[in-house]
Order: sequence, then structure tokens, then C-alpha cells
Amino acid sequence: MELHNRTIHELGELLASRQVSAVELLRSVLDRIEAVEGTVQAYLTLDREGARRQAEAADHHLAKGEGGPLRGIPISLKDVLCTKGLRTTCGSRILENFLPPYDATVVEKIKAAGAVILGKASMDEFAMGSSNENCAFSVPRNPWNPACICGGSSGGSAASVAAGEAVASIGSDTGGSIRQPASHCGVVGLKPTYGRVSRYGLVAYASSLDQMGPITRSVADNALLLQVMAGYDRRDSTSVNQPVPAYGAAVEAGVKGLRLGLPKEYFAKGLDPAVEAAVRQGIELLQTAGAEIVTVALPHTDYCVAAYYIIASAEASSNLARFDGVRYGLRDQEADTLQGMYSATRSQGFGDEVKRRIIIGTYALSSGYYDAYYKKASQVRTMIVDDYQQAFAACDVLVSAVAPTPAWRLGEKVDDPLSMYLSDILTISTNLAGLPGMSVPCGFSPTGLPIGLQLQAAPFQEERLFAVARVVERELGLNLNQPAGLPGSGGGR
Repeated sequence: MELHNRTIHELGELLASRQVSAVELLRSVLDRIEAVEGTVQAYLTLDREGARRQAEAADHHLAKGEGGPLRGIPISLKDVLCTKGLRTTCGSRILENFLPPYDATVVEKIKAAGAVILGKASMDEFAMGSSNENCAFSVPRNPWNPACICGGSSGGSAASVAAGEAVASIGSDTGGSIRQPASHCGVVGLKPTYGRVSRYGLVAYASSLDQMGPITRSVADNALLLQVMAGYDRRDSTSVNQPVPAYGAAVEAGVKGLRLGLPKEYFAKGLDPAVEAAVRQGIELLQTAGAEIVTVALPHTDYCVAAYYIIASAEASSNLARFDGVRYGLRDQEADTLQGMYSATRSQGFGDEVKRRIIIGTYALSSGYYDAYYKKASQVRTMIVDDYQQAFAACDVLVSAVAPTPAWRLGEKVDDPLSMYLSDILTISTNLAGLPGMSVPCGFSPTGLPIGLQLQAAPFQEERLFAVARVVERELGLNLNQPAGLPGSGGGR
């Protein structure tokens, strides 16, 4: 197997034993990028020279026996994370040439662990989207079928890992933006508990929903990367000061005795037959491995989409007010009044979906409408949290599909925002409740597109997700598959 297709654990052993150098590993990944990036378009910014310097430094440390959990491992970052001196656009014209003066906490942590930062991965503008078609610069393709979406908003991150253009990636998840592209691209994606990973340096979309997480080729890699990322940060007021468990120890814990809940609302009309068949297969494997299967209810599921898009849009309206052309980013040079400059800058800088959500959010927060919309949505959110509390009284982990369908064709839903929003119906409640959620590959559609199994647990119970996901991964072995439709892949399922 080519170096660029190996896992963090496999490469870590090769690097530590000096069978492979960090520079050789980087060269393999950069060669792969050269071969397939024209098709996949996973990156918005690729820092080849910076990555080479980091790889050389990694080899220097390794030669002295100075390891690290990510020493020499090439990783991509979603372009919503601030990186000192490296362009951070959030997929938007309004930040096209923005160079942050500092690193996000997560970036600091993975650098300290020895990671080699490849560059910034494509995303929906300001993380608003489910297909990555809202990016202002380029639209990444699904490595399994370039005519299809790779998912969003962390689409470039998932595509870079699936295509072998990065060994792992960091994404963000506001309503499914790690899990959904991980499902569509056949990789492992985790949205941690809200507050488990610092949001300092993450450009905010919806502050009460956003959370960063790892996207990897294996469950063990995911646990390792979360171990590096997690922990309290005094610079983030929402960061939770709670000990970080040894996630790696939980991966092989198994599922014997665990109660797995199937939310009946998640297996209703509208679920694609191929998706349901793959998910049911995963459930059967877990039951055979010793898990108990129970049926649970999440009765307010029908209200999740409406509540989510009011809350998220309201918070986006507030957070994006800072992009006004005064302090940084795009500024219209022709306006002759301050109000005109504000209006022209934001009209030119923001795309249609971002404008749509700002308008929705501003309306929901406006005088005379706050109680009818934002307050009501917040009350529904509390009811959703209560639903989960009752469900977790009856089970340990919830199991379902990640998305109702496999990846759809590019352009298929771009002019139908409601249909696009409904594609998130199985993921957004996790964010509303602040829970950890995960996608692990569990099958393929008849046309060869990946399908993910979604796992949800109570707050700070990521260990259970790793244990359950590892059983699915071990029994199906789908993390070993390579997209066959790309140049030089030679894989397939």
C-alpha cells in the first residue's frame, strides 16, 4: 500500500523505526495531490514549502528519538481554522486574502504533537451548506465519483482524506458538517461533545453549535487525534474543564453488554433503501458481537430542522456582523458613504447562502418576532435535549444512518435550499443537544457510493462511540477500501 493511503498508527511505527522519513512521507502525499487534486479540488490553499520545512524538522526530532503522537504526519485543516501567516478564507470572498496573526488552539496542539500542516481544505462559505457547493472559490468532488458532492460543510477535509491527499484532517461540525461528508466519502468522522475541544481560533458560524473534530481513515486514528485536540482552554469560555480520558484504550473495548438504541423516527419514510440496508447490516453485526438492541423514541425530531435553522441563522447574523470592511477582509473602494461601504462590501463579499441565513437570522431576532421565532426555537431545543435524556436512560448509544441518501450529483439540489436543509435531518439534533456523534463506514450504494453509520452518545461519552465504531470497522473492513475512480488509485471495493 502506498504511504499516502496508510493510517496514522501505521505511519507512526514506520517513522519511529526510521523505515520511512517524514520527508519521504510528505513527498508521497504531495505526489498524490499532484496526481488527483485537479479532479478532487480538496484544497483552497496548499503550503508545499511550509510543509517541507515542517517535515524536515520532524525528521530532525525523530533522529534524536523525540517522537510525538503526530510527528511527521501530514494533515489538512478546514479553512475555518485560524493559522498564523497562512491564508484563512472560510470559503468566502470577504476573507479571500486574510492572514490570521495567530493559530487556533487546535492548530497549536497538533503542531506541538508534531503534525505537518499541508494546507487549508475547501468548505462551504462560513460552514453554511451540506454539499460544499457554496464555496466561493472551488467545489470539491467526491473521490468515489467526481460527478457527485463530497458533502459539507467540511467537504474538502473529508475528500482530502478519502483521496489520499492527507493522512487525516480537522473539520468543524455545526449541524452534521463532519459526519455527513465523512459518510459520503467513506471515512471516519467525529463531532465531539460541545466544550470538549476548544473553539478559540475557529471562525464562528453558530457559537452554541460549532465544534471541531477529527476526520481519519480508521477509528483508532480518530481516537488518537481527538486525544491531541481535546482539553480545557481558558481562552474559550465554552470549553469544559474536565479530564480527558485515554481514548485509545476504549477502541478495543467491544460492545458486549452495551444497549444500542434505534430511534424509530430515524427509520421512517424517506430513508433510501440502500442506506437502510447498510445501516441494518451494521446493526446486525453489533448485535452478533454482543450488543443489546432496543427501540427508543426522539418524538420532537420533526421540529429539529426548523429549530436548528432559526437558531443557527440567528447566531450567524450576529457573528457575521463583524465582517464590515472596516477592520480586515474585503472592502469596497468606490462607496462614498460609510453606510454605502458597509452595504457594498457585504453584498460583494458574501454568497447567496450566507446572505439567506443572515436575513433569516436577523428577521428571527428582530423586534416583534423574537418571541415567535428565536425564543420558540430555543424552547424546542430544550425539548430535544429532554428527548435525548430519556433515550439514554434506556440505552448507551444511539445508532442510525448519517444521511437519508448517499451523495447526490453536483448541482442536483443547489437551487432547492429546503431539500438541501432536509438532508441534515438525522444530524442536526446532535448539535442542538451538544452531544458527541460519529460516522463510520458501513456499506455502499448500488452505484458504489459510501454510506455511513451514525453513532450518538451522552455528553463526554466519546469512548463508547469509539468502541462501537471499531466493531463495525473490524467486521466490515471498509476503511481499507480506496476510491477506484481517481488516477493511480487502483483500489475499489
